[in-house]
This record gives sequence, structure tokens and C-alpha cells, in this order.
Amino acid sequence: MHKTEVVVGYAPDSEIVSKIKAGEKNLFEILIRRHNGALYKVGRSFGFTHDDVQDLMQEAHIAAYLNLEKFESRSAYKTWLIRIMLNKCYHWTMGNAHKSKPAFSEVSHTGEVNFTEKSPSSDGHREVLNRELGRVLEECIEQLAPEYRTVFVLRELEGLNVHETAEVMSITEANVKVRLNRAKSMLRKKLESWYPKAAVYEFNLIYCDQIVKRVFERI
Repeated sequence: MHKTEVVVGYAPDSEIVSKIKAGEKNLFEILIRRHNGALYKVGRSFGFTHDDVQDLMQEAHIAAYLNLEKFESRSAYKTWLIRIMLNKCYHWTMGNAHKSKPAFSEVSHTGEVNFTEKSPSSDGHREVLNRELGRVLEECIEQLAPEYRTVFVLRELEGLNVHETAEVMSITEANVKVRLNRAKSMLRKKLESWYPKAAVYEFNLIYCDQIVKRVFERI
């Protein structure tokens, strides 16, 4: 990679968007890779399968590219893209309500999670424990109602602030705060103090190449 490409890779979204609008289409790959993780978390928060989420991510990126001229940078590109992804998820849910099902069908309907606190004796053990905590938390999140689940994912896992979350979900900031508080109250306190954000709904980098390839084939 040339030095100029590296510099562009660290540029803010707004600068990259401007360059793409000016004709540097290849730079759209940077935006795809930069925000795949966020879109994946959003899709999984709806309970969709990994494959369905990838399809929705592809459609969201394509829609963003095709409407890039309409993006005026009044909000962050990330929040604009997430809003597109949310719309894709809502439409998919409405169109597939008769066959949609939670990604974690084995989760107990009681909402109870069996968790035994352990004292990690090594980094390896802690890594295994973190993976297990990530898996258990995903299952707990899946049991939340969608409106609480999505707010929790956007605020706690993806790091959007209250204003950004309200903007992408088209709700008030007060509603964001209420939903987040309720979501947290539904999760066991023990998990709230332990969950590893990076491990939850992780979009493995090996899938980035597939998404980039599929999007560029369409645009």
C-alpha cells in the first residue's frame, strides 16, 4: 500500500466521502471496511442470522453509495449509514415476519442464565471466559424486545451517543435513555459488570473481503 493510500485510510469519513463524490470510487472500500462491524451489530440485534445480516449489510452499503450525493454531512456518515441499515432491517422484518426467527433459538424463554463466577488463573483462561461471556450476553440480548435490544447495541456496544441513537432510530433522546435503562435492568447485574464489548456480535475481518467484493460487483 502506497503512503498516500495509508493517509487516506486514516482520513475522516467526510473527507473520504468528498473524494468519492469527486470520482475516486475505489475509496468506497474504506468506508465499507470501516463500518462493517457497526452494521453487523445492528443486523444481529434484530435476531437475523449471520447470512441474512451479510445480505442486509451489502444492500445498505449499496444504497449508501447510490445516494451519496444526497449525503450533506449534517450528521456523521456512520449514523447516516446505520439509519439506512435500520431501514433495511425493518423492511426485511415486515416482509419476512412469517418466517423470521431468533438467531439464538436455543435460548431459554425464562430469561434465566446460569453463570458461575470463576477466578481466571491465566490469560488463556480469561480469553476463554471472555468468549463465553460474549456468547451468554448475546443470548441475553436476544431475549430483549427489539426496541430495547437495538438501543442497547447502538449505545453500549457500538458507542453512539444519545443524540446519534435518537437520530438513527427516529425517537426522542428521552426515549433512548428510558429504553437503555430498561434494557440494562433486564440483563443480569453480574453480566453488566463483565461483558466484553469487543466480543459481542463480532464481525470477523475474514468476512470483510466478501462484503467489499459483493458491493463493488453491484456498484
